[in-house]
Amino acid sequence: MLSATNRAMRIILPAALLALVTIGASAEPLPRFPPGAIWNQDVSAQNLKAASSDEMIAWLQSHGGWGTGSTAFQIDFSMAVMHADASAPTVANIGFPYDEYYSPDCDDPGAVPFPLPPGGAIEGSNDYSCDNEGEDCHLFVVQGQALYEAYRANVVSAGLQTQCAVRWDLTRIYPANGRGEQCTSVDAAGFPVAPLLFNADEVYAAIQSGGDIGHAIRFILPNARMKANEYVHPASHAGGPSNTDQYAIPYGSRFRLKASFDIDAFSSNAAVRALLRGLKKYGMFLADGGNLPLTGEVDTYTTHKWDELSIDSHSLYGVQASDFEVVAADAPIPLTYDCARNPDAPPPDPLFGDGFDR
Repeated sequence: MLSATNRAMRIILPAALLALVTIGASAEPLPRFPPGAIWNQDVSAQNLKAASSDEMIAWLQSHGGWGTGSTAFQIDFSMAVMHADASAPTVANIGFPYDEYYSPDCDDPGAVPFPLPPGGAIEGSNDYSCDNEGEDCHLFVVQGQALYEAYRANVVSAGLQTQCAVRWDLTRIYPANGRGEQCTSVDAAGFPVAPLLFNADEVYAAIQSGGDIGHAIRFILPNARMKANEYVHPASHAGGPSNTDQYAIPYGSRFRLKASFDIDAFSSNAAVRALLRGLKKYGMFLADGGNLPLTGEVDTYTTHKWDELSIDSHSLYGVQASDFEVVAADAPIPLTYDCARNPDAPPPDPLFGDGFDR
């Protein structure tokens, strides 16, 4: 719980920021990296199955499967992605008041101003204040070609409190180790989060085209079902897994829905079928620890709504770990926590869009 002093800090916002929460935000596509980025690669070819896939999946299924149970492939709708134009106010990253800031993994406090578009909100909040001592409080903002992500975020009068703030270049195809070997991000695996979400607008578009959402998504497992002290690319870090079994699942693992899974027999819901087609073609990456396997964007800012698509947190119940295969990855990397950042490219220009058709 926050002290009375800290609770007061959370609500003392500059007048300019207080005004933001009264202005409506517009619907925009989720951010995407270039077509050649790993998140957008088709992994449906059968020769991409990992040699130990059967053993890993059997192990996971025997240990309870997904975080909420072997038949509970549940969706969490708690994160939102905001979009800012070049005129949006910015705040300074002032670091984290309760514990150490993730450095050098994340952008140095004071180095990168964080845009705050009108009408936005932090995960779990209705505005830009959040109990960042006790909650995840993710904050995601797209501005032109840049994606800004923050973890345990809370805006106070002095600026943005956060344990990690990262700016991603949406024009760039990052190397296999992302922003740097052994480096985390606002997700324990070191991944970007917003491009691996899915929302009601892209699912609606997939229904109209008879296709899929066009990219992989993130998934989560309890720490006890993940491999301790190692990860595989494209992860560049691991959180707090505790299992040393040979077939426990390492951070960065990519699962794909089996080609034999009968999507049409599973559901009469067109939105569910679109999501499942995407899981067959692009799969999903193990990104963080927790008990709710999938993360969809809340429909606060989207044109289409989850109710319209008859999608809720239980829509994928019945999809089990045994319905998936593990995609082959490079050799596991021992976790050392010694982050070695890759050089940053010049920052993307916030005045221009990313130039990609969506």
